[in-house]
Amino acid sequence: MGFDDQLPPKTRLLRAAAELLANSEGSAVSTRQITKLAGVTAPTLYHHFGTKEGLFDAVVSAGFEEYVAGERDFAPSGEPLEDVRRMWDNHVRFGLTQPHLYLVMFGNIRPESRPSIVADAEALMEEMLNKAAASGQLNVAPREAARSILAANVGVTLMLIAEPVEDRNLELSTMTRDSMISAVSTDKARGAATGDAGKSSVVVAAIALNAALQASHSDQLSSSELKLFLEWLHRISSSS
Repeated sequence: MGFDDQLPPKTRLLRAAAELLANSEGSAVSTRQITKLAGVTAPTLYHHFGTKEGLFDAVVSAGFEEYVAGERDFAPSGEPLEDVRRMWDNHVRFGLTQPHLYLVMFGNIRPESRPSIVADAEALMEEMLNKAAASGQLNVAPREAARSILAANVGVTLMLIAEPVEDRNLELSTMTRDSMISAVSTDKARGAATGDAGKSSVVVAAIALNAALQASHSDQLSSSELKLFLEWLHRISSSS
């Protein structure tokens, strides 16, 4: 089935490529398949994108721009971990409203090949988690927290996409989100044993100071001094 003829040819090509890639299960997608679904000729594809690979690159690029807009389309609350929760929900919402595009961006995983789109998405998450770390709210380094949270976020979204709409349980997303954020954040209400509390507070302080120094580009230390200091902080913050 083709797309609405009222849509511009470029838009139809992008949508056709996204749908075919998402449903290809890793097999090759031909120019003929794309142009047939989009209802255009091959010269139209070449006119807008140069090559088939150029079209595929445009699909991912457009998808990431839309994804980034959703991740940043809210005013910071002043509570970094609350904003991470909102980022998680935006991510799931994007996947469920744009399943074909999402599968092209996050579903085409190959062994020992890490898509750049995943690294870029992690960077967005890490950006917010750096703020949480600087305020002493993380018990692991922001990068590790970002990778863990995004991995769970993608996994839940792919699972929900695979289920029939009427069977989707969005509570699964909420439960997983809160569990992941709880796992990487400090929890003063947990009441750690006295012997562990001191060690835990030192680790949290090291993570916070590490994040603050990297964000502030401090000129109080030389580059070699700062590098050594950050290395010490990383060792402390990585301790169990």
